[in-house]
Amino acid sequence: MKNRGEYDSALAAEYALGTLRGPARFKLEQRIRHEPELAVLVARWQRLLAPLDHALIPITPPERVWKKIQLSLPPLARQRRWRWDYLAWALAAGLAAVVLVPRFIEQTPEFTPALVLSSGQTGSEQWIVSLDKAVKHLQLTPVNPQQIAATNSLQLWAIPAGEKPVSLGVVAAKDLTRLPLDQIQLAKGMTIAISLEPAGGSPTGQPTGPVLYAGQLVSL
Repeated sequence: MKNRGEYDSALAAEYALGTLRGPARFKLEQRIRHEPELAVLVARWQRLLAPLDHALIPITPPERVWKKIQLSLPPLARQRRWRWDYLAWALAAGLAAVVLVPRFIEQTPEFTPALVLSSGQTGSEQWIVSLDKAVKHLQLTPVNPQQIAATNSLQLWAIPAGEKPVSLGVVAAKDLTRLPLDQIQLAKGMTIAISLEPAGGSPTGQPTGPVLYAGQLVSL
């Protein structure tokens, strides 16, 4: 069985990042209301991740965007009629959203946290590994990612016990990454690791640089 504390920590981190969605998010919110320790854990992750929000830089839309919006508006003389037309259009759009949005949501695979990759060095850098229900795709979410030089890339590996590492692909250093698991079938006991490689990934098909993060897949 996976350590419950580690599992709850991964869930809390996904929740704080905003990447935990659907039934998994709803269930966690229900637990937060009744489990003070879990609420404290979520608050701790929110404080830890708060600097990421402060790092965002607002971007002002170009002037041409506002001009295009103005040109798309009807003449002032037709403003009253336009209000009714707009209201009807907004109502129709709202109804369409009610019908169509759930379909898009249903088509998006739901990812559940499976393990946390931690650094062997002292620090708060971690990666949350999540899997879809069919274990056909893997999602990797960075938490407090470290800076990577432009001449390097991060590469994800699955390492079965007693066997050679299998590359799962190159990972974005600061963004969420989703990768298909078409090269290997994950199983309990496998080690999931991230190594530092030359830009574009390992030239040999095996890790050539240091392993920065690692964790063991205890359960699926």
